[in-house]
Amino acid sequence: MKHLLKIWFLAALVLTIVSCKKDFLDQPPLDVLSTAGNLSSTNELRLYVNQFYEQLPGQPGVTGGAGIAFDDANSDNMIFTNVNTRLNGGLALSNATAISEYTVIRSINYFLENYKHATGDQTLINQYLGEAKFFRAYFYFNLVKKYGPVTWVNHVLTADQEMTQVPRDSRLLVIDSVLADLDRAVTLLPAVSNSATMRVHKDVALTLKSRVALYEATWEKYHKAKGDPFWAKEVTDAKIKDYFTQAKVAASTVMSSGRWAVSTTGKPLVDYANLFITKDLSADREVMLWRKYNVNDNIGHSVSKYLSTDGGDIGLTLSLVDDYLTRTGTPFTGQLRTQIQSVYANELMADKRDPRLSQTAGIPGDPLRPGVVVPPFPPINQSGFNRSTTGFPLHKYIEYTDVSATSDDFKSSAPAIQFRYAEVLLNFAEAVAELGEDPNQIKTALQPLRDRAGMPGVDFDREYNTDPGYPFKNLDKVLQCVRRERRVEFAAEGSRLDDIMRWAAADVLIAGKRPLGVLFVGSNISNENKTTGFYKDALLYYDTPPAGKSINFYLTGTPGDAQRYMDPYKNTLPAGYGFNLGRDYLLPIQDRMLQLTAGKWTQNPGW
Repeated sequence: MKHLLKIWFLAALVLTIVSCKKDFLDQPPLDVLSTAGNLSSTNELRLYVNQFYEQLPGQPGVTGGAGIAFDDANSDNMIFTNVNTRLNGGLALSNATAISEYTVIRSINYFLENYKHATGDQTLINQYLGEAKFFRAYFYFNLVKKYGPVTWVNHVLTADQEMTQVPRDSRLLVIDSVLADLDRAVTLLPAVSNSATMRVHKDVALTLKSRVALYEATWEKYHKAKGDPFWAKEVTDAKIKDYFTQAKVAASTVMSSGRWAVSTTGKPLVDYANLFITKDLSADREVMLWRKYNVNDNIGHSVSKYLSTDGGDIGLTLSLVDDYLTRTGTPFTGQLRTQIQSVYANELMADKRDPRLSQTAGIPGDPLRPGVVVPPFPPINQSGFNRSTTGFPLHKYIEYTDVSATSDDFKSSAPAIQFRYAEVLLNFAEAVAELGEDPNQIKTALQPLRDRAGMPGVDFDREYNTDPGYPFKNLDKVLQCVRRERRVEFAAEGSRLDDIMRWAAADVLIAGKRPLGVLFVGSNISNENKTTGFYKDALLYYDTPPAGKSINFYLTGTPGDAQRYMDPYKNTLPAGYGFNLGRDYLLPIQDRMLQLTAGKWTQNPGW
């Protein structure tokens, strides 16, 4: 079939017919598609469901916001020049937005109440019904992640005001309903062994189930342990264990099907990077659901253009870079770290570190765009999109052989991967670790990821990081390993904030912390002086600038210190991020929503 993005474009027309753009609880009843025969064929079912694919995450320049490639800038993995408002505790009630997911959920409920009008191939009817169930689960899960307990609505509400004055349901009820929708989707959707149709299938539903169950299990476990106001007070240890078990079983079912595998050509220095710039992933055995771009059809984004400046006004953090193991599979700490950091970019090199790092960050001399290679030092002296905020440029997603992609807006075709088999392995590994089961299962599950990168197999003792500055130094060695592997494998894929939130880990990763960059004083980068070297004429190095000068570059410590790292937010966040641990794990509810529900909805804690 023709690629799905062309069809997604048509979905906007359907959406305007079946749904209005008002807020959730004050919408009038949906009009039918026509006075007779609405959703009367499998083709109409397909066209209707296509609109929900449009809501899946995309790349920057298409769907608004940071997009998949830049979403980790809302975490401890990457930063923009501007401080993230949520991480800094700067959100206010006035920032609360309409809960738009309910508009989509209303459209899905309309489908579920009317799909039976369709005649035709029952297999196709089942498929589109399964897709609708999947998407209702997907959007409700997004609601829970953002707002906590919400109202579970599984039918189209009328305009009767009494029908809209309903309280928020238990968080656990909503999650259980989400998992039930996914169970139903699994029974309805086809089992396939590639993603050529770019449609949801059985294993995508199972993967989302493992994601949801793992998220809720860890959310309840760790927020309950912290005694904060965000966990469901009715949850039991047995319930948490059940969620972990559901996550494990769902992932295990996909693993045992034999339909998917970690993609590799046996080239550990490029295979990981190539996954994210391969324009057609239809035959890739790892990618289970993805969004295709085709600049010939005017469907493109701008990732490669901005990153191929070697800056992009973004940078990987020192915290992320430090979390990659050495090439021999040990933590990157102590004297070895100090020695390697003394020469810029040595800490990124594949002969010294996990090769996934050199395929995520920019390495001097590597191709950057046609005819241009990565410079010997990062553009920390630039401004706007030419600047690297930390000295660790992000290179994942750069289509470095494509002239137009690296020079023009909306000419990038790097795919937006929604689900890949690596997540199945990592979800399984984390669930097994949390359940305290045989850790050899974890070693086996993670081996394909290590093999692709050319890294040694998992050794929990060898990899255990007990450095006093490591945030998870007191965590069980098996859990520490799994969390680190997840961070490294999914760096710059937009999932890090979810992990921080569900682990209730903002206290050790965000609050009061400042993200750092490369070692400056104590490495050869500081010798590139501002009058003759790579940073000629740049006003970078002053702790106290000369009269009439200003600086936008800061270092840790004070003059005379043997080692000083880039400290981009030193001036703006002298006390570190202001994340409010009693409030910012959930977003605020818009006042209008509270009014529409006649007080049946209550505001989230701390707001």
